[in-house]
Amino acid sequence: MTIRLGYQIPNFSYGTGVENLFDTVATQAREAESNGFDTVLVMDHLYQLPGIGAPEEPMMEAYTTLGALASVTSTIQLSTLVTGNTYRNPAFLAKTVTTLDVVSKGRAVLGIGAGWFELEHDAYGFEFGTFGQRFERLEEALNIITPMLKGETASLDGKWYTARAAMNNPRLRPHIPVMLGGQGEQKTFRLAARFADHMNIICDIDDLARKVSVLRERCEEIGRDPSTLATSYLIMGMVGETEQEAKELGETIPADRRNRAFIGTPDQVAQQIQERVLGAGIDGITINLIRNGHRPGVVASVGQALKPLVK
Repeated sequence: MTIRLGYQIPNFSYGTGVENLFDTVATQAREAESNGFDTVLVMDHLYQLPGIGAPEEPMMEAYTTLGALASVTSTIQLSTLVTGNTYRNPAFLAKTVTTLDVVSKGRAVLGIGAGWFELEHDAYGFEFGTFGQRFERLEEALNIITPMLKGETASLDGKWYTARAAMNNPRLRPHIPVMLGGQGEQKTFRLAARFADHMNIICDIDDLARKVSVLRERCEEIGRDPSTLATSYLIMGMVGETEQEAKELGETIPADRRNRAFIGTPDQVAQQIQERVLGAGIDGITINLIRNGHRPGVVASVGQALKPLVK
């Protein structure tokens, strides 16, 4: 499994009525599938995130959405970037992802992280806990989930979770891949080295090469060949048909996200990615088009420009 060119859909505010909301998402997924993307990813959030929109803006539940996308696509992998571990019992999450894999005929990827958006937890009644507690929970969860995704029974009597010979059937594949998302060098990267098939790094572009180096060190510390842990980088794309349109899109970027944004025409952004992302040692790219990805043709033009980079 690898994600060489992923398309993330983080925004469901399209100015359409609710009755057309999923159709707009599905159109983007099909356009991505037809234009070089190998994976489509949605966020696993309950409220819209700061910097993208107001909390009350539309946010569909991730796995219901992915299950529906499985029925309107045929080849593209389906994942979250990333599942909030705090929202779901780990054994039940393994069952959910495995069912998605069966429904999609082998296209599911489990993207998972520790969870971070406190507002959602407070509003929905999920325990948030401290930073350290969330990573304790993620480690326990992975000790349950990863055996179940390989067809093994899982047992754990942990501080946060319990499983007793938990089975996971039906299954389609011997192993469903696991992707961690984040940038934490001490916790996230160590868990990725132990449990993951793929690491999606989310950080400022100037820090990317160092993050890749540290991730390799984490693999080497436990005797894992770093080449067996695939990597990708999440890009905020402000891509316009013209330089002027791209500039105007770039002006909408929150100050704290500007070092993760790539601004320009599709070809200009492709050149920037070649130099600054792939040149840092990353295997693949995941891009979102927060402002205009729902407009017909935008995903296609970006995919056509980027797919030569990751063949």
